[in-house]
Amino acid sequence: MPVVARLVSLAFVLSSVSSFAIAGQPAGGGFTLQQVMSAPFNSDLIAAPAKNRLAWLSNVEGRRNVWVGSPTGDGIGYVARQITQYPNDDGQVISDLEWSPDAESIVYVRGGDTDDPEKLSPNPALFPQGAEQDVWLVSFDGRAARKLGEGRSPAFSTNGDAVAWVFNGQIWFQKIKDPIAKPVQLLHTLGNSASLIWSPDGNELAFVSDRRSHSFIGVYSFSANTLNYLDPGTDHDRYPMWSPDSREIAFLRIPYAKDEDFTQPRRTGQPWSIRVADAATGKGHEIWKAPEGRGSFFREIVGRHQVLWGADDHLVFPWEDDGWTHLYSVFAQGGTATLLTPGNFELECVSLSSDRKTIVYSSNQNDIDLRHVWKVPVAGGTPTALTRGTGIETAPSIASDNRTVAVLRSDARTPLRPAVVSSSGEIRDLAPQNISASFPAAQLVVPQSVIFNATDGMQIHGQLFLPADTANCVRHPAIVFVHGGSQRQMLLGWHYMDYYSNSYALNQYLVSRGYIVLSINYRGGIGYGLDFREPANYGPTGASELHDVEGGGFYLRSRCDVEPAHIGIWGGSWGGYLTALALARASSLFAAGVDMSGVHDWNIDHPDNFSISDTAPDPDARWRLAWKSSPLSSIKTWHSPVLLIQGDDDRDVPFLQTVQLAAALRQQKVEFQELIFPDGAHDFLLHRHWVAAYAASAEFFDKHLKSAAPRAGATTH
Repeated sequence: MPVVARLVSLAFVLSSVSSFAIAGQPAGGGFTLQQVMSAPFNSDLIAAPAKNRLAWLSNVEGRRNVWVGSPTGDGIGYVARQITQYPNDDGQVISDLEWSPDAESIVYVRGGDTDDPEKLSPNPALFPQGAEQDVWLVSFDGRAARKLGEGRSPAFSTNGDAVAWVFNGQIWFQKIKDPIAKPVQLLHTLGNSASLIWSPDGNELAFVSDRRSHSFIGVYSFSANTLNYLDPGTDHDRYPMWSPDSREIAFLRIPYAKDEDFTQPRRTGQPWSIRVADAATGKGHEIWKAPEGRGSFFREIVGRHQVLWGADDHLVFPWEDDGWTHLYSVFAQGGTATLLTPGNFELECVSLSSDRKTIVYSSNQNDIDLRHVWKVPVAGGTPTALTRGTGIETAPSIASDNRTVAVLRSDARTPLRPAVVSSSGEIRDLAPQNISASFPAAQLVVPQSVIFNATDGMQIHGQLFLPADTANCVRHPAIVFVHGGSQRQMLLGWHYMDYYSNSYALNQYLVSRGYIVLSINYRGGIGYGLDFREPANYGPTGASELHDVEGGGFYLRSRCDVEPAHIGIWGGSWGGYLTALALARASSLFAAGVDMSGVHDWNIDHPDNFSISDTAPDPDARWRLAWKSSPLSSIKTWHSPVLLIQGDDDRDVPFLQTVQLAAALRQQKVEFQELIFPDGAHDFLLHRHWVAAYAASAEFFDKHLKSAAPRAGATTH
């Protein structure tokens, strides 16, 4: 009979894993899980339009707050402080930070589902009254924040006297300097509004009106009280950007495609284009279009805007013409696009200086498994490296002086934190005091870059975490970590996404407990070019990335310091899918696994991940292929024990995926355990849920992979 443990109570979970010393003295020396997960996770760094000020979000063990930094006057020094006061681990995210034009206030959003804001707000803390998504305003001096109203995507007016935002798909508006003003609905329109952007002269507000099958760029005139849609068509018009003189708007036109699937390789498509429209008349024209073939499918960069209107009418945009995500520049009047960032690397986060002359960006140029920050003029020229070395620097933003560059940075031992880069390349942290003295930075290992062969011969990058006592081939249990996404890349240090920062902490914790850990950057991920990111036959079209996972397992088995019969695997989301697939098809290689929120049947209805049109060629064959690519199709060969973890308010992977797998494992008489978080989201949201999930994972691996003590190995397998 199967062994099934339903760990549905957090109190029960914490008591059941007391051997891990979640808090207090660590079990067996080293450090506790709580300690390695205690450092703040910082994100959403933005520069103010004035006074060289900066703002960012800081999450300290689930307590999320807004921080600001102001210059001290010595050219690089900053004073940092917290300006909101949210004291609890309550699962309410903060997002959509925006400075007022005078840098004296910040608007932000608290609560809600950032991936699908029209859905009911997540409530993982189980508040009886529920939770909601609200727009808040807080002053730079930290006076009590005030709620403007329910909604998201706030945008300050150009002169700073009002804020517009979106609620229930409609645009709302409030005069914030009038003490008796109330929020009013600005427009009554079809579709869902998004991407609000005020004209530089403050007279008009542009936005995207999403009608599902198509979308328009709308412009509302405050002086004339009129609404106009620019150059409307049948495709998706997105990412509006005003010209500096407020007369024109540039935007992207992305063709409609009925049979477009998230999980199909997107190497090519109907070519996208850039259009420029007159804001007053609505008349528009195409100024540039991607050619057919590679790069014809639009690939986003990380940033609020995908088209930047630079100085001297240079429009800067991303394009994959050579198989790598790069920046190009074209004149607003049209012409040939100029490559700004040549080379075999990918750029990621992009920001424009306030004088519109300079672009700063993060990329993996020269360090494919890291990130560094570069700058380049919008008119073209040789890019200049602003940071270098063995650390990770990303999310650059240029302060209002057009010289100071702020970044988020991490390394192998210290998680992501805000910093300022001097003209000489010196990096100074903005709030180093926020990392507690108990954080075990000195005890963490520095992962090694490794390249191994997948079982079909493809070369795969990974990060190898080794305990200190791996010399002389002393054998250890080992674990493969498989990230989610799938369009992610794990790095040689603390990650810049909170989900994978947490994953890095668990991998370090497992190493401290005597495991060798291999983190795999399997095909379908970012960082290695278009062809690697969009491979053939992956996911529901053939599961080709399983070759990479099995290759990682065989690589570990070949090492003289690995106990070959004691290799485990864990991952979440897409990584949970690959964990389950590996356990189902390679139980002889992987002795145990932890599957967090994984996909187990690609044919379960999930419009964000997989949908098959009835008009597609032989849809029945595609359904059959999707089933064959699913873990449940191989349940008969699944023998290894597994821990299943998921929240039942998962909006990314239906909870039914785990329900059906548990039923199938029970029928197959496979040992499994469950850790279920009622009302928990895909990313858990509560810090205490992360700790409970990871503590249960470590206990599970100890039970199933440490049945025999490590021994000295005489041969390499």
